[in-house]
Amino acid sequence: MLYDLHVHTTASDGIYSPSEVIEQAKEIGLSGLAITDHDTFGGLQEARDYADKYTKDLLVIPGIEMNTELDESEIHILGYFINVNNSDILSRLEEIKQARIERALNMIRRLHTMGMIISFEQVRKLAQGDLIARPHIAQALQDKGYVFSIKEAFEKFIGRGKPAYVPRYKFLPGEAIELIRNAGGISSLAHPGLISNQNLILEVIKMGVDGLEVYYPEHNNFQENEYINLSRKFNKVITGGSDFHGTGTEESHKKLGRSGINKTLMAELIHYYSMRS
Repeated sequence: MLYDLHVHTTASDGIYSPSEVIEQAKEIGLSGLAITDHDTFGGLQEARDYADKYTKDLLVIPGIEMNTELDESEIHILGYFINVNNSDILSRLEEIKQARIERALNMIRRLHTMGMIISFEQVRKLAQGDLIARPHIAQALQDKGYVFSIKEAFEKFIGRGKPAYVPRYKFLPGEAIELIRNAGGISSLAHPGLISNQNLILEVIKMGVDGLEVYYPEHNNFQENEYINLSRKFNKVITGGSDFHGTGTEESHKKLGRSGINKTLMAELIHYYSMRS
């Protein structure tokens, strides 16, 4: 039994709709999954409705991935079992949404000064859902023939320190952890192995994060063991997921169900949640 607790849909930067993701989960035999779109709950209702109608035995966990920053490093905080009607978290998500729109507009303006003419309408159409992010700008650049790939767009123009880069909305991990907790949820540090400054993991643990995403496609065995030991040392729950965005993307190696947690760890997560509730 496998539970993939890190899955994206078209509500953020995935290429499959929530219904399509649920159908794929059913086809490959997942026992459960968490819809964790970036900074939005936009895909949850469709996912739940589809699962209720077509996959009665599939556990669908309401989740989110909140993009934060600490000491100029991206820190992503996953949230599970969240009350998606909580006014505080909804208010902050609206702020983040508007900040993303303004950031995208500024990046498009910078690209225009460099002779690369893409429109905000084009980017919004590519985004499909609530979230507008750099991959959508990169896709627009590729569609117009300014770059050969999304990777090239980041490396030359919109990656950190590149000419069209605009700093993101400042949002600290501790704030995300608190918002998730106050909305009745459990937080987990996403893909700790991707954090360049590993010392920041301990900083996030000290902020009160509930768990660590131990199992992840890009973590090796050494990293998994290290994060298991950290989790046990600080009494944190263990989570895991594929970070699925959809085959054919730059992250196509992160297939649905590629990583996750087993029945035992899922039971531990649910027990922890029940004790917190």
